[in-house]
Amino acid sequence: MLVQDRFLKYVSFDTQSDENSTTTPSTEKQKILGAYLANELAEMGLEDAHMDENGYVYAFLPATKGFENRDVIGFIAHMDTSPDAPGKDVKPSVIRYEGGDIALGGNTAITVKRFPALEKYVGQDLIVTDGTTLLGADDKAGVAEIFTAVEYLIAHPEIAHGRIAVGITPDEEIGSGADRFDIAKFDAKWAYTVDGGEVPEIEYENFNGASVKLTVHGVNIHPGEAKNKMKNAALMLCDFVSRMPAAETPAHTCGYEGFYHLTGIEGDETLATLGMIIRDHDREKFEKRKEFIANLVAYMNTVYGDGTFVLDMKDSYYNMKEQILPHMHIIEAAEAAMRTQGLSPVCVPIRGGTDGARLSYMGLPCPNLPTGGVNFHSVHEFISVQSMETMVKVLVELMKA
Repeated sequence: MLVQDRFLKYVSFDTQSDENSTTTPSTEKQKILGAYLANELAEMGLEDAHMDENGYVYAFLPATKGFENRDVIGFIAHMDTSPDAPGKDVKPSVIRYEGGDIALGGNTAITVKRFPALEKYVGQDLIVTDGTTLLGADDKAGVAEIFTAVEYLIAHPEIAHGRIAVGITPDEEIGSGADRFDIAKFDAKWAYTVDGGEVPEIEYENFNGASVKLTVHGVNIHPGEAKNKMKNAALMLCDFVSRMPAAETPAHTCGYEGFYHLTGIEGDETLATLGMIIRDHDREKFEKRKEFIANLVAYMNTVYGDGTFVLDMKDSYYNMKEQILPHMHIIEAAEAAMRTQGLSPVCVPIRGGTDGARLSYMGLPCPNLPTGGVNFHSVHEFISVQSMETMVKVLVELMKA
C-alpha cells in the first residue's frame, strides 16, 4: 500500500486524547485505531502483533536468516492526535501546490505571509484539511511511514535486516505515551520515534518540561457590602498573571529559549484556577523557572493571606540529550540513511516533548525522526506526499543490516 493511502485511511479515525481523563488510554476511541493497526501488522506477517489492555500496539519483524544476532532496532509512533484543535471528521484533500496561498474552506487559508515554509513545497503534492479540523500528521504520518517501510522489507526478502520492533503508543499528546510502554517486551537495543516535523531534521534534544496547576481561593460576598471583606479569586489570579515575564512566552521565543505558557484560566470570585507549562532546554534554567513560580506563589500568599494560592507543580519530562550522547552512533546512522536519499541532515532541538524523551530515561535511547508534517495541532496543518515517501526510504535504510 502507498504511504499516502495508508495515511489517508488512518486520519479517518478520531483518536484525540484527553488530558482530563483518568483512564489508559485516555479515550476509548484510540483503541479502535489500535485494534485496526494490530490487525494490519498481523496480516503483513509480523510476529506477536497485538494491542494490549492499555491500548499499546506491538509487533516484530523477524530477522532475515543469518542476522538473528544483530541488535534489535525499534521504531515508534503514536496514534493519538492533539486536543488543541478539532480532530473528528477530518476531511483531507491532496493538492498539487503551484505556489501562493492555499484556501482551505470558509475564511481559512494557509498563507505564505503567515507560514513562509509553504514556499519550500512548490511542485509537491500536499495533503491539507478543509480548515475545520487538524490533519493528524502528528503522528499518523509516522505510523504510516513505519508500516510502509516494514511492508517494503517483507516484499523484498533479499534485503537483509535484524529483528525490527514496532511500537504504537496512545496518549503521547498529553504526555502519557511512555507511561505504560513495555520496554522489556519491546526488547530493542535502541529505537527511533518517527514523530518530528520537516525533512531532514533529526532531533535528540528536547525541552525539560513541567506542568503547573494553580488554585486561588477567594471570599465572595454581595458587592454592595464587599468593602474590606471580598477577596475576588479571579482578580487575584489576574494579578498573578500580570507579574509573569511578558517576553518569555511561546510567541516571543525560539530555538533554545525557554518559556512559560499559560494554557487556561477559569473561575469566579470564590475559586479560580490556572493551567501552565514550563519549558527550557537547559536543566539549570529549567529549575530556576520552577523556582520563580514557587517564589511568586509564596509572595502572593504574603499579599493575600496564607493558603490563598495553592500550587501543584510536577515535572513532565527531561531533555533526552544526556541520554543520547553516549550513543551517538544512533544519530550517525540516521544521518547516513538520510544522505542515501540526497538529503543534508540537520540536528535541531525539539521545542516540545516526545515519547522518546521519556523512553530514553527509561533505558531505551530514542531520538526523533521527521515525518514531513508542518503546522501541527492546527487547522493549517499539512504534509507533503513526497516527504512521506522519502521518509519511508530513510526508514528502510535504517532497518537494513
